[in-house]
Amino acid sequence: MAMTLRLTDEETQLLREQAQREHRSMHEVVRMAVLERVGKTNRADEIRSMTRQVAERDAEALRLLAQ
Repeated sequence: MAMTLRLTDEETQLLREQAQREHRSMHEVVRMAVLERVGKTNRADEIRSMTRQVAERDAEALRLLAQ
C-alpha cells in the first residue's frame, strides 16, 4: 500500500538534512522513524501490562510496604 506524506518546507528540509547525516534516502529515514515509533509504543504497552500484573499479584505486599 502506498501513501502520500505531506510535509512543510521546514519539515522537508529537516528530513533531508537527517537523511544526509545518515547517508540514507529520505524515504528510508521516514520508514525507520515509523518503525521506531511503533516499537516504542508497543514496548510501553507491554510495560504497562506487566506493571498491572505485578500490582495485582503483589497487592498485599505493596499495601504492607506502603504502611
